Amino acid sequence: MRGISGILASRWSILVAVVVLLGLSFVFRAPLAHIQLPGERVFEIGEIGVTNTMLAAFLASVLLAWFALASTHNMRETPAGLQNAAEMAVEMLLGLVEGVAGPRLGRKFFPLVATIFLFIITCNYMGLLPGYGTIGVIEHGEEGTVLVPLLRSASTDLNTTVALALVAVIAVEYFGIRTLGAGTYLSRFINFSGPIEFFMGLLETISELSRVISLSFRLFGNVFAGEVLLTVIGFLIPFVAVLPFYGLELFVGAIQAFIFAILTLVFLTLATMGHGGEAHSQH
Repeated sequence: MRGISGILASRWSILVAVVVLLGLSFVFRAPLAHIQLPGERVFEIGEIGVTNTMLAAFLASVLLAWFALASTHNMRETPAGLQNAAEMAVEMLLGLVEGVAGPRLGRKFFPLVATIFLFIITCNYMGLLPGYGTIGVIEHGEEGTVLVPLLRSASTDLNTTVALALVAVIAVEYFGIRTLGAGTYLSRFINFSGPIEFFMGLLETISELSRVISLSFRLFGNVFAGEVLLTVIGFLIPFVAVLPFYGLELFVGAIQAFIFAILTLVFLTLATMGHGGEAHSQH
């Protein structure tokens, strides 16, 4: 009986806490933050403007570099702590890459695919930390008083996602030419052996260029929409209502990183396959 009464008391305590927080949300309502597509300029280095998304991308890179150094420092035969987490991540990603591209090419694709995945998921998750979008400088302009945040998730800047997409697509072309040879690979896009072959090459070229748009806008749109959703929910009903959406954004952040990385891996694998569907040996 004491156990049942204790459980009921704890449930009533949680319910009372939720009701109190909901009541406070209507009394201490947070101001609606300024929302805009491009990253806000924070300061200048000479003639180069540094935006808050650039700072966030730099911090994500520093965090990943620190994790790599810390997990490989004093490595032991029986891993523990950060080394164990790093080895588990490497084994999972390497198994995925090799399962798609094969053991030989998978080892060559792994550094790029793993870096893309880890960078994107780090940027997405860091953007959910307290202080992102809320700590900044107050500026007075034509639109009134606005808060310019010092940090904003790098994935919410189209410049970042386009840069990642360009790296992925350029890598696809590089591995395709290196694996199949320039003549064989470029014949996919430039083929004058007949009107049908020429038209198919034109479609292949358009498809290759459209990958930059599809990769960059998919990542940017989903992460930016999530940030706007959290901002609006935090303005309408802060404290309690925003928590389920944080859980949703954790899921979306991981899924978008996985989709970007796996599409890059698929494009790399397709680029290194001959017309017969078999991968050629690398020169």
